[in-house]
Amino acid sequence: MKAKILFLTVLILFVSSQIQFAQRTNKPVLHGKHWVAITGKPLSAEAGAMIFQKGGNAVDAACAMLAAGCTMWDVLSWGGETQALIYNPYTKKVIAIDALGVAPTGATPEFFKKKGMKYPPAFGPLAAVTPGTPGGLMVMLAEYGTMSLKEVLAPAMEMAKGYPIEAQTANSIERNKKLIKKWKYSRKVFLTHPGEKREAPYPGEVFVQKDLYNTLSKLVEAEQKALSEGKTRKQAIYAAYDRFYKGDIAKEIVRSMREAGGLITLNDLKNWKVYIEKPVKTNYKGIDVYKLTTWVQGPVMLQALNMLENIDLKAMGFNSARYIHALYQVMNLAYADRDFYYGDPYFPPEEPIEGLLSKKYAKERLKLIDWNKNNPNIAPGDPYPYMGKVNPYKDLLKNWNELSDLNNSTNRISDKEFEKGFRAGTTSIEAADAEGWVVSVTPSGGWIPAFIAGRTGVGMSERMQSFVLDKRQNPFNVLEPGKRPRATLTPSIAMKDGKPLLAFAVQGGDTQDQNLLQFFLDIVEFGMNVQQAAEAPNIVSYQMHSSFGDHESRPGRLTLRDDVPPWVIAKLRKMGYKIDLRSRTSGPINAIYFDNKHHTFWGGSSNYGEDYGIAW
Repeated sequence: MKAKILFLTVLILFVSSQIQFAQRTNKPVLHGKHWVAITGKPLSAEAGAMIFQKGGNAVDAACAMLAAGCTMWDVLSWGGETQALIYNPYTKKVIAIDALGVAPTGATPEFFKKKGMKYPPAFGPLAAVTPGTPGGLMVMLAEYGTMSLKEVLAPAMEMAKGYPIEAQTANSIERNKKLIKKWKYSRKVFLTHPGEKREAPYPGEVFVQKDLYNTLSKLVEAEQKALSEGKTRKQAIYAAYDRFYKGDIAKEIVRSMREAGGLITLNDLKNWKVYIEKPVKTNYKGIDVYKLTTWVQGPVMLQALNMLENIDLKAMGFNSARYIHALYQVMNLAYADRDFYYGDPYFPPEEPIEGLLSKKYAKERLKLIDWNKNNPNIAPGDPYPYMGKVNPYKDLLKNWNELSDLNNSTNRISDKEFEKGFRAGTTSIEAADAEGWVVSVTPSGGWIPAFIAGRTGVGMSERMQSFVLDKRQNPFNVLEPGKRPRATLTPSIAMKDGKPLLAFAVQGGDTQDQNLLQFFLDIVEFGMNVQQAAEAPNIVSYQMHSSFGDHESRPGRLTLRDDVPPWVIAKLRKMGYKIDLRSRTSGPINAIYFDNKHHTFWGGSSNYGEDYGIAW
């Protein structure tokens, strides 16, 4: 009896501590009636606010924040990729923007294998897919915005002429200067104090990017010329698009890439296009959750939700050992499927997305969980029977976990290097307005140390490394010219009763849908508000295969926030987990909650990084 009373007392104390946590936040909730703009840096958020104040809608503001973030190298550039979900209040539909670049001509598994590489490189001209962000921004603006390109690019262009660089970016340049020195145009832009002890800009120094300013000016010139000729707003923006991908900007990108040994051709840029797609979705307890499809990792969150809706998470208790174990195991099952079945849907073979998102398949996968210990050997499942088909890759699944390139590499990188790639940063953008437009974006690519393409000032993508060269690892994501690599970027929109409920995204690499899954559950299952959920402790699994570097994994490794109770940690260790503790594990997550009762917005931005929001 005494033991039972002691157990209940401890349980009450634990639950009370979690409730107290949920009531405290380091940042306040943002409340707005007219609009919300949230992104990775204060200056980028201000760019969105400036556009809203001039009468732009949420798409206009999101494009301005994207342009500013690229100009600030937050952690991306103009040559990277853009992934977005947009809710259109007039059609009442969520649409997807696929502006991920493709592998260039000559980029084949044989090409890289002859160079002695297991994967395409992480940096330099051979790491680059075609630029996607300029096209993505201009398509979003042309199709769903209201303003001119000149208006939307104005904050970024002012910053390109010179802005006070923040410490995070300045110090990143200094840390990476050894690589930056390899490429002459990168040296010219980034190393403002050549030969000195510190060659990077100092925090607060005015950082000038003349070449980038000239490139953005050329886009505006093309737009304004088209307008003077009587073209519509949309046609004029597409004239700027053509100048980037078919005109003098494209020629300079190709010239400099080929000069440095890169593969991108004029035809690669000319033939690339942005896709406006139908997103995938699942329903979790009456809430429709939308994600991009298999060219990114977004469906893993939907797969995880399909499994978790069969579990009484509330009864387990927030961040109890059993709850953490459930999340970890479900994520392992979903990510194992990602690692084998996800790839570019515009290239054969066709991804079995219908089976992967089947509720029956989710229940079958759930049966594999050992509720007493971690399973380090979770493998991809077989979704084909759940769509009435036979799996053509059954033979590849038999020994998938034993491939030397996966878990048993003899030349494994250090945990520090592995985690650097696994958590590779980017930014996120969330915007909404009173008209009803909602935008969630997770742009990335071209992060420091970037190869800058000649006199364009454009830092090129490093996304080629997310391909595999061996179909035994993933037959859907094998490198091929013209193909998109399966990326990690994953914006999110949730709808309830036909109305927006949440727009949310997070920066990072393979941790993104882990963070977003927990953020969503914090609100839906545990009643947190958007800011509490953005700051709440997340767990991080490393059991899935990294999308970067040598695509390694760390089965059983688990990161927890350092305020998780010691008895929870002790129990998890007994279950086979290798635990490390961090003071912050929340993302950083950016999100907007729609208060449909009061017709207002609640903005949240976690205290993890420099992310910032403004609302009115």
